[in-house]
Amino acid sequence: MKFYILIAGLVTSTLSNAQDTLTRSSHVNFIPTSFSNSFSLNLPAVLKIHSGDTIATETIDAAGFDKNGVKRQKGGNPLTGPFYIENCQPGDVLAITITKILLNRGTAFTTESFSSRSLPKEINQVTKKVRLVKWRLDTLNGLAILNDSSYEHLKDFKIPLRPFIGCIGVAPANKKNEILSFFQGNFGGNLDFEKIAQSATLYLPVFHEGGYLFIGDGHALEGDGEIAGNALETSLDVEFTVRVIRKEILSIIFPRVEDSTYLMSIGTAKTLDGAVKIATAGLLDWVQHDYHLTFQEATQVMSTSIEYAIAEIADPNVEVVAKIKKEVLKQMKR
Repeated sequence: MKFYILIAGLVTSTLSNAQDTLTRSSHVNFIPTSFSNSFSLNLPAVLKIHSGDTIATETIDAAGFDKNGVKRQKGGNPLTGPFYIENCQPGDVLAITITKILLNRGTAFTTESFSSRSLPKEINQVTKKVRLVKWRLDTLNGLAILNDSSYEHLKDFKIPLRPFIGCIGVAPANKKNEILSFFQGNFGGNLDFEKIAQSATLYLPVFHEGGYLFIGDGHALEGDGEIAGNALETSLDVEFTVRVIRKEILSIIFPRVEDSTYLMSIGTAKTLDGAVKIATAGLLDWVQHDYHLTFQEATQVMSTSIEYAIAEIADPNVEVVAKIKKEVLKQMKR
């Protein structure tokens, strides 16, 4: 295995006694010096990597502040990247396994608000001005603690930490080959789905040579839908492994997620029913392909066992996740 440390654009490497072959994997420590506010093909790659490589890096928060509280980029979900994956071609699938997520500071923020989709307008008008709310992150005990004395009835309010990556995606295939980092779609993007956490694998369709992978928008935790318009926003140390799956082996249209418990298909659209249809179709294709089910057989498996999550309603698109437990699928041969 080859180990790299990259600081300010310089790479050093030490080779172990293991044989150096074309199938080797490398571990790269990458310290970003710049950030992007879009998923884009029009930016120079910050690093070129190979299928099988593991990257250890960091993100800054949605407002552009790093782990030391220094403003590094304008707000709006700044991203680390793009990472160029060698021999990754349009039509391939990029599998990103998140091997480690660590909170790297003791603070987070959210907003005192509800998104317009989450409440009737006459109720939501109560909030006239959006206010930032600070939280303290107790990583030793795994708790997020409300750090705002103005809430009389929430003096001891605390929630278990569930850190995850809010933004992860590749360069999209629209006319400009880029999109601002608060959007999501078939390229991934601002997914804000809490299951994209440590040990999960995200599968993304690839639209351009090299893929151009970005990550960012660290979250300490979030309820379904991100109904405040923000999660508990913070910065992260992240480690992930990339793997290229050739289009001859697997072809997908929208993102998928897999963890130890679920197979999950993501659908995004302007409307809830549109997102449900995309998510359900993606999961149908997955179980039919992997378990060789007929359409009729799939109706029985999915109608008895499917679960849905509304992952995002605060952004321009609605995001729905269709899920099925692996325990259910164990009854069939994969």
